[in-house]
Amino acid sequence: MRKIVLTFGLIAGAILSVMMLLTIPFMEEINFDKGAIIGYTTMVLAFLMVYFGVRSYRDNVAGGSVSFGRAFSVGLLIVVIASACYVATWQFIYYRITPDFTEKYSAYALEKARKGGASEAEIAAKAAEMARFSELYKNPLVNIGFTFLEPLPVGLVFTLVTAGVLSRKRRVAEPAVA
Repeated sequence: MRKIVLTFGLIAGAILSVMMLLTIPFMEEINFDKGAIIGYTTMVLAFLMVYFGVRSYRDNVAGGSVSFGRAFSVGLLIVVIASACYVATWQFIYYRITPDFTEKYSAYALEKARKGGASEAEIAAKAAEMARFSELYKNPLVNIGFTFLEPLPVGLVFTLVTAGVLSRKRRVAEPAVA
């Protein structure tokens, strides 16, 4: 199981990491909204590895049959490994490549609120909220926690669906009635 989980988790993590490295440095040109769409689409594609990993486990290790619980645990481990790769890549990008990311995102969010017709009071409240978040996000543990929570819901959905689709109970051969 360890080899399957590591293999498929690292493939999914590589997909997430490569796309993040290709898009985050150019987020201002891409646009933050389009960047979110690209990011979550990449997560969906990367978490297809959950399906292939669980299927590989079922067919090659478990003898063609796997319970929902075992399929869920294999899928969840793949998601955790992929998410850890995602977090590690973000830490590198955030602290080395774009340390001003929160400032750029805050400016974008405030401009979007202005264009959306928000009042000055709403914009001031949004600015204060963004400033608090930016300060909080400087703490590496908070940064890691928030970053880990980004791909987790997508991965959990894939894990639940995969476990439901691929789980099979072993059929006990019934004695032939003469």
